[in-house]
Parts: sequence; structure tokens; C-alpha cells
Amino acid sequence: MSSAALLAQYKPSANLALAGTLPAAWYFDADMLQLEREKIFWRSWQPVAGSAALRRHGDFVTCDVQGKPLVITRDAAGSLCAFYNVCRHRAGPVAAGKGNRKTLQCRYHGWTYGLDGQLLAAPEFEGVGDWAVDQVCLPAVKVAEWGPWVFVNLDPQSESVEASQGPIWKEVAAAGFDVSKLELLERREYIVEANWKVYIDNYLEGYHIPIAHPGLFRELDYEQYRVETFRNYSKQHAPFRAAGAAAQAGHDRRYVRGAGEPDALYYWLFPNVMFNFYPDNLQINIVLPLDAQRTLTVFEWYFAQPGTGAGWESMQQSIAFSDEVQREDMEICRAVQLGLQSGVYERGRFSVRRENGVHHFQQLVHAHLTS
Repeated sequence: MSSAALLAQYKPSANLALAGTLPAAWYFDADMLQLEREKIFWRSWQPVAGSAALRRHGDFVTCDVQGKPLVITRDAAGSLCAFYNVCRHRAGPVAAGKGNRKTLQCRYHGWTYGLDGQLLAAPEFEGVGDWAVDQVCLPAVKVAEWGPWVFVNLDPQSESVEASQGPIWKEVAAAGFDVSKLELLERREYIVEANWKVYIDNYLEGYHIPIAHPGLFRELDYEQYRVETFRNYSKQHAPFRAAGAAAQAGHDRRYVRGAGEPDALYYWLFPNVMFNFYPDNLQINIVLPLDAQRTLTVFEWYFAQPGTGAGWESMQQSIAFSDEVQREDMEICRAVQLGLQSGVYERGRFSVRRENGVHHFQQLVHAHLTS
């Protein structure tokens, strides 16, 4: 189906009580995913590396933003730079993997570039007319550090990441979380057999927690769970149950709120990044479409001063608990994807009380696809 025909299937409503969900075909059509790449992923701030990987002069990492190969560098002046990983000669890659180098050299014919993207040498290129080494540079991409990650935006006209995502880090600090002391402890990747929007929809509501996540439900005060939406992000407030609730329920608990400790906060940044703040850790989730029906989700766990002994065991328990919730989500998303492709489902409606975050996301998707 053409992208124009797909877009014509959906008439958005800002009124949550009257709005319908996105059409089923938007969750499995390859043309729709290509349009999303062009209109959403190539025009939004995308995380590409942890800041720790680019701290020193000469550090570089390569990455791919939905089919666009990039290289990120820390140049000799200490500036963070980002370029297309495409040599200006015959389109070969100028870097692979990650590491630390003084220059970037194309793996095809040996053209050499500075970490600032400027061409330094082109072997055996004498005699070429209307051409000069000092006039050739790798195509630059907008790049910024934001929190513990480096983000890029392929749209040269895009606003800054700070303007796009708002005062999230100030809110986090005011809530009692100190991210400056956190270090990456573990990274895992999961393949979800569902469209990327199925996974985002699922993340943005707590409506499914009592049924799909019994362990998480024991931790959180579901009645106090709420979602706030902003221009390009949303925030889920997830209060932990009081300490006495564990004994009353007769269950072990992973998190029991102590005096003065913050509740969990779940931030989603349009289109595909989540920051999950808990009293003892930060989780970063990145959601990347592999194709129209499969998604890669990257999980990173950050803790203060990862160590050994009891502290290490507690951290591993937190990771195991998160992994349990993730696998529950993977299964429900897989089943939902099958339902979307069944041919009997066209679209649904929203719970006014519980699904404003999903509605907000779907409104943003439509707005970007039709802009």
C-alpha cells in the first residue's frame, strides 16, 4: 500500500475521549516504516553512543541511524564531531568499530581525513582538475552530548536537543536523582517480534501492569500511577508501595521506598528513547526498527560506583528484575503484533484514565509523517 493511502486511513483527534488508535496496517507495512525513517528517525535526535566512549581526544565510534552510516569523533581541540561515514572519493567507509586514532582512513583507497572531517591526503590523485585536498570534507551531522549519551540529528534545520526535549535533567535532579555519579554496568540487546510502535505504545501506559507484570505490580502503587505529556516527551510517575505493603501482601519486594527516597520516574523521548529512574539505578532503553515487524531494544543499566559483594549482588538483582519485566513485555508485544496482522482488527479506542501517553505518541507520529 502506498504511504499516501496509509496516511489517508487515519484521522487524528486531539480529544482523547473521541480519538481512535492508529490503523493496524501502520504496524506492519514496509512503506510505512520507510516513511517513518524519512520523516521521524532522520529528523529527530537519536542516541548513538555513551559519552564515556568519546571522552578522550582521538576517540571515535561508528554507528548506523536507520541505514545512514555515521562516525562520531572527539577531535584534537576537544570538540565532538559527527560525519557521514562515507569517503568523498568512491563512498567507502572511513572508519569501522570504535577506538582511538589521530586520523580516519578510508578502507578502500586510503584517503585520510582529520578527526574534524577535513581531507588530509588523497594518494596518487595528482593531475585531477578543478579539485583541491583542502576543499574536501566529510559531510557533517549535528551532534550533542545530553545526559550520559551522545545524540545526533541528520536534519541540519533541527532545533537543539535541549530545546527539543525540555528541562528533563533539571526535573530529575529536583526529584532527588543524581546521575553524575552513575556508571554503566551492563548492556543487553533484545529482539522483539513486533513493530517498533507496538513496543512504544506498550511502554507508555501502566494500564497493562496489573495483568502483564505481576512482579512489577507488587512494587508500584497502581492507583497513584499517572502520565504527564509534554511537547516531545512524556513522564510516568510510578510511586512505590509503602514499606508495610510488602508484609501485608505476603510477597517479597525488589523496591521498598525508604524515608526521603524518590519514586520511580519513566521518561519517554520522542520517538524511541526511554530513561527509567529508580532509587538505585538508571536504565536507558533505545528502540530501533529492524524491519516493519521486528525491533531491536537496547537496555543499559547505570549504577553509582559498581563494585563487589552485597552491592554487586543488589545490582544484579535489579538487572534480573528488569529483564523479567522486559521479557513479559516482549511476549505481549509479539502477541499484539499477530493480532494487528490478523485481518480482523482495524483500530481501537483509548482509556481516558490510563492511555493519554499512548494517544500523545500516536498524535506525534501522525504530525511528523504529515509535516
